[in-house]
Amino acid sequence: MKVNRIELRQIQLPLLSPFETSFGKTTTRRIVLLRADADGMTGWSEVTAGESPFYNYETPETAWHILRDFLIPWTLGKEWASPSDLVAVFRPVRGHNMAKAALENALWDIFAQQKKLPLAKLVGGILDEIPCGVSIGIKQSVPELLESVGRELAAGYQRIKVKVKPGWDVNVLDAIRAKFPGILLMADANSAYTLADTAHLKEFDRFNLMMVEQPLGWDDLLDHAKLQKEIATPVCLDESIHTADDARKAIEIGACKIINIKLGRVGGFTGAKAVHDVCRARHVPVWCGGMLESGIGRAHNIAMSALPGFTLPGDVSASKRYWSEDIIDPEVTVSAQGTIRVPQSVGLGYAPNLQRIEKLTVRKESIE
Repeated sequence: MKVNRIELRQIQLPLLSPFETSFGKTTTRRIVLLRADADGMTGWSEVTAGESPFYNYETPETAWHILRDFLIPWTLGKEWASPSDLVAVFRPVRGHNMAKAALENALWDIFAQQKKLPLAKLVGGILDEIPCGVSIGIKQSVPELLESVGRELAAGYQRIKVKVKPGWDVNVLDAIRAKFPGILLMADANSAYTLADTAHLKEFDRFNLMMVEQPLGWDDLLDHAKLQKEIATPVCLDESIHTADDARKAIEIGACKIINIKLGRVGGFTGAKAVHDVCRARHVPVWCGGMLESGIGRAHNIAMSALPGFTLPGDVSASKRYWSEDIIDPEVTVSAQGTIRVPQSVGLGYAPNLQRIEKLTVRKESIE
């Protein structure tokens, strides 16, 4: 394919309700969308960076800069046999995986259209339906949290993830287990603890959690390995895993038993497939993490979640959980059994709602 034009847009998309983690509260998403035109076809993707450099160092502003000034000029006007070929070209840029992923993933959308295949099938997906879980942020009170958990279970979701931090952890998990003793439950700490908290984290063992996600430093492997030896609860790594080599090292030193794969964090489908393959070869389950994506990012997550190693319910949930109106047609829906059908139509499987996107756009730049 030959890419002749790329457009960047920033949209402002208000959440239905605030989403709070150990490092802050989000009320409105500032999302950079990327549209690529090649050979008369159009591909869409989104930058999954948060508004502030708290999950990682990327933000909408850094991604816009890296895309506009480096990655897009390196992409335009050249013939690409596969979107995976971008990886070697982008290698001189250290990090900035979310910016890289946005450009690569848009080209995967176009490539799937050229091959007349669903995107999920093109990248190696085999599942027709994926299991879904939900991520519930920190609430104002435990009763409010319990009400939210009950509502999501009634909607059919197969797994509940709750955000935790010091002072909002053991008491919360205890209350959930008391009211919902048999549910699949996990805790996500977003690096809120240190190895000095090992004795406290051992208390999580009595709640029969599927996993505790990224309890220690965002860039750490070694201390997670020490922690995993001390606790029975499986450690899942998220922020620490940027490449397949990171995954290999983490598994080899015993830093985790599960890995969360986020398309943006690992640089796109090529990186995600590589991490997936490393984990599958070592019998380590993976699942799809979420970054409060719009429907465009969610559609890419669905395609990735169709890969065979994604055996645990991911953070891929219905559009209506987050938005009064999404930016795709149709919106993502979840069955009463807590599953999403993987689109079987050519390409992404969801059409961008151009009128809605235009209404939400606050910044736009086209590069040819």
